[in-house]
Amino acid sequence: MNAAVAPELPATTLDAAKVAQLAQLTEGLTPAELYWVAAWSAAKAAQAQHGGASARPAVGAEPSQRLTIVYGSQTGNAKRLAEQLVRRSSDAGLPARLLRADAYPLRELAQERYLAVVISTQGEGEPPDDARGFVEFIAGKRAPKLPSLQFSVLGLGDSSYPQFCAIGRQLDTRLAELGGTRFAPLGEADVDIETVATPWLDRTLEQAREVLKTATQVARVTPLHAVSKQAVHSREQPFAATVLANQRIVARDSERDVRHVELSLEGSGLHYQPGDALGVWPRNPSALVAQWLDALQLDGEREVAHQGRTLSLARWLGAEREITRLSRPFVKALAEAGKHADLLDLLRPEQSAALAALLTRDQPIDLLRRYPVRWQPEALLAALRPLTPRLYSIASSPKAVGEEVHLTVAVVDYQAHGSAHWGAASTFLAAADEDGKVPVFIESNERFRLPADPARDIIMIGPGTGVAPFRAFVQERQESGATGRNWLFFGNRHFAQDFLYQTEWQEALKRGALHRLDLAFSRDVARESHKVYVQDRLREHGAELYAWLKGGAHLYVCGDSTHMAKDVHAALIELAATHGGLAPDDAKAWLDDLLQQGRYARDVY
Repeated sequence: MNAAVAPELPATTLDAAKVAQLAQLTEGLTPAELYWVAAWSAAKAAQAQHGGASARPAVGAEPSQRLTIVYGSQTGNAKRLAEQLVRRSSDAGLPARLLRADAYPLRELAQERYLAVVISTQGEGEPPDDARGFVEFIAGKRAPKLPSLQFSVLGLGDSSYPQFCAIGRQLDTRLAELGGTRFAPLGEADVDIETVATPWLDRTLEQAREVLKTATQVARVTPLHAVSKQAVHSREQPFAATVLANQRIVARDSERDVRHVELSLEGSGLHYQPGDALGVWPRNPSALVAQWLDALQLDGEREVAHQGRTLSLARWLGAEREITRLSRPFVKALAEAGKHADLLDLLRPEQSAALAALLTRDQPIDLLRRYPVRWQPEALLAALRPLTPRLYSIASSPKAVGEEVHLTVAVVDYQAHGSAHWGAASTFLAAADEDGKVPVFIESNERFRLPADPARDIIMIGPGTGVAPFRAFVQERQESGATGRNWLFFGNRHFAQDFLYQTEWQEALKRGALHRLDLAFSRDVARESHKVYVQDRLREHGAELYAWLKGGAHLYVCGDSTHMAKDVHAALIELAATHGGLAPDDAKAWLDDLLQQGRYARDVY
């Protein structure tokens, strides 16, 4: 967990010796102990600022006098909403504390009186990495009876997946089974999060105010898990970043277009750390908007009123609605509008695999052509989700590039069903000219941080564009003089065409900024059956990799969650069993423990 804490301090506040002392003092502390240290430090700072007068922090309030807010987040949405709730609670004069799920002291659950949980569901009904221990504890036999608990749960998910909000539902049901009482009903937010999240936040705050109205008011200082300071620019108010460079970084004959994009953050007030993501608000490709208008035989200049705003239909489709990603709600709306029996059949629970295949394979334009419906513009907009920002792992360290931020972008541009298809943000970024503007914001990723101890070794696994954050890691370690070793596993299709940042990695090896580089190019083999992926390289070097981990190295994985991350996870369990002499269940438990410690971190999508 040290990796998620130390970088929060400004670089100029402490000298190197004091930073090293702090790293040594906090080495090996549990998440709860680290947050206690943070709270103690905040109290000391408050005491110093107020002439020695001791203030009682909200985090010290009795359980009956505070609202505890716990979040589990993979992409930052649950964290953002939990922070909104704690800010609004503070503004209302209510004592509240905010904790990431892996920092919540599980022994305190039995004494908890008012609890709000905001948690996302990943993949096939799995909790976020930072909430695995929290969810397993509550679901397990060691969970205490909770007859005095009042709680509320907000689940985040995507209704296109069969296990929509499964973790939120599981926690809501289990807390009730343990004797808890809901003070606000379960919220289940789809991709258009605010539709459900806003009323849930309102209701939860209203009920919290009601149940805590007699509680002793306490002095408000920084919560146990500090809420991020609000920058001038945010998700809701993005910064118009100037494009400094937009360069193709694969060979001309490569099957894919991958771009290195450099943006200026000068004057934005935005700050980031290696491991964070950049949120990009895109515009849909104008050619795709034209395809929609043609397929639907609608006038793009027609003014359409929707949700209190009036814009041209072309503007709605280009900048306000999601038209590149197919979703279950849109399939349902299309099936019902056109009374298409085969589409309606796909929505049945037993057809979940077929529906998932459709959602992965096709875009909305494919279904509009295949299942024609005479849409009214108002009904069409109601059937479409709002356009949402895309998150890109940042590929630079501010220590190396100053007030810039770099991205590695795989452009979605392909032919299918006889016509061109595009992605929203990748096409938007690929078309961005130098000196053009891109609306951006920073999405912090606390669990994907470099070790606080610069002498720790790190292992980075990032095939394809998943290598982006590791470019930032290597830059950061080089600029800060870290003495730990850096080992990178990179994979792609072809060495000659798709070796992203090849010259940079070669230079890093020469300088000693990168100590090991292992490569896997899956298509540079004679036969399909002998494709080599990063997980194969892990197995080849399993003994040494396991030795690094046993020696305290931190392990990072970034990239595709559907296949690569699962295959890498399985390979890690296998090598622990092979080279650590562990039984399969013990190998799995060992890897889960690394995850809980924060020494195994994943940024997967």
